[in-house]
Amino acid sequence: MKKFLVLYYAPAAEAMKMMANATPEQKADGMKPWMDWMAKCGNALVDGGAPTLPGQVVAPNGGWSGSTSDVGGYSILQAESLEAAKRLLEGHPHLMWLPSCRVEVMEMMPLM
Repeated sequence: MKKFLVLYYAPAAEAMKMMANATPEQKADGMKPWMDWMAKCGNALVDGGAPTLPGQVVAPNGGWSGSTSDVGGYSILQAESLEAAKRLLEGHPHLMWLPSCRVEVMEMMPLM
């Protein structure tokens, strides 16, 4: 079984603004499609992941700067192939959130 890293992209400022203005009920309603997706994945979902906040980038010289990445979260799936992992992401709730949202999936290379 192969493992796949799933990255969720969304414009950070817009996503943070929407979450800050959401009521607890709206947040719960927003999580339901995610919970349904996680249940659909079953054992194929190794780590449901978590949302992420804007990060920092370290340069080879040790200097730090603010990240320009729109990575807004991650999950880890396991599947027989990339095609099987992609099928698990069909109709994903992240893609229904904002028009600029996207999902990226990549196979994790085994180290041994």
